[in-house]
Amino acid sequence: MGIVSRGVRNAFRNVIRTGSIVFILAISISMALVMLLALKTVQSKIDSVKSSVGNTITVAPAGVQGFNGGGDLLTATDLSAVGALPHVSKMTEALSDRLTPGTDTNLQASLTPGSFGNRQQKRSGFGVEGGGGRALRTFTMPIMVTGVNDLSVAQALNINNLKITSGAAFDATKDTNSALVGTDLAAKNNLKAGSAFRGYGTNITVAGIYDSGNRFLNSSFVMPISTLQRLSNQAGQVSKAIVQVDSIDNLTSAKDAITTKLGSKADITTSQEKTDQVVQPLENIKTISFYSLIGSLIAGSVIIFLTMLMIVRERRKEIGVLKAIGASNIKITLQFVAESLSLTAMAGVLGVACGFVIANPILSALVTSSASSQGQQGGGATYQTVHGGGMMIRFAGVGNTLRDIHAVVGYDILLYGALAVIVIAVVGSAIPAFLISKVRPAEVMRND
Repeated sequence: MGIVSRGVRNAFRNVIRTGSIVFILAISISMALVMLLALKTVQSKIDSVKSSVGNTITVAPAGVQGFNGGGDLLTATDLSAVGALPHVSKMTEALSDRLTPGTDTNLQASLTPGSFGNRQQKRSGFGVEGGGGRALRTFTMPIMVTGVNDLSVAQALNINNLKITSGAAFDATKDTNSALVGTDLAAKNNLKAGSAFRGYGTNITVAGIYDSGNRFLNSSFVMPISTLQRLSNQAGQVSKAIVQVDSIDNLTSAKDAITTKLGSKADITTSQEKTDQVVQPLENIKTISFYSLIGSLIAGSVIIFLTMLMIVRERRKEIGVLKAIGASNIKITLQFVAESLSLTAMAGVLGVACGFVIANPILSALVTSSASSQGQQGGGATYQTVHGGGMMIRFAGVGNTLRDIHAVVGYDILLYGALAVIVIAVVGSAIPAFLISKVRPAEVMRND
């Protein structure tokens, strides 16, 4: 106990030097903590992105994007061949169509064109202004309808969170004149579960009302794909298919097989491609954080090593006296380790406090820099800072958003920080103390 207490007291023998050492060490420890937090947070986000995107392949008719482009839709025959390919575990089909209020349906659109809608309509050649022999008329927004054979696949519906607020879901595998209607469209037309409306010249029953959290999607409705194919005279037609692969490791081979099977008929993208687009900036941050963490730990160890080397050299005579009165090399080494631990512990407390404060600003700066670099290289990423030190990165094609990268300090981080402090102190002090403890007392006394 006397050795430990003597080592702790020795840490305060020179207040100015102690303060300087603690301050410099605190910077190193705080940077190590920040990099550890960044490494842990980014890895968690990478895992989250990979798990959320999943192992899917999107198959769309070549040249068709929504209601734009041109070409032919895919057919049931095309997709049956895809479903029989190796590693394809499930396939969800979707068909999109739109109804004109007053012509194809008795529903009223819940969306108004506004300046954007009117501009798009004019650019499409259906002018809303008089002139050129065309009568002045008012453009009415069409009502979008989606047919699917599986309501559980969000990518087929383009709805990430389908919440049924009243009624119940229909059986998407059966041809029934049933529909799920968005909340805005239902409110506009006074519809509720059990109501009916006219579409495609027939009565369609409202099975339920859904809320997607998106105004555009809440202004449309969903039907079984077989029903929509029949009512819209598009038998066997499909505008999008979501292919689920049995393993993410087989995405590339499955995509190649689908491309070979469909040839130029389809545009094919995989969730792996979308994931890579999002993950690449995060992998860059992960690499920077890892090497910065190693550098910070090495810097801390070197600082305490040089400090203790200087201290033990100053105390050669003191060491000689201790050895002369019977102190062993181990006891002398422990005394200097205790002194080093005292200095490093104080620096650790200050460094951890600083690390908590600067962690998110530095993480935000890293994300901003990496996302900006990725965007300049054509990675399709843009970014914006969120108040409070968090970060939101927007990426094309992956749910449009990778949300809130925010460092959270847990007990595991504090434990790692404490271990880092101990390692830095022991490594930095034990070696010089052990080397200097080997001097002979007589030699020290003779030189001094």
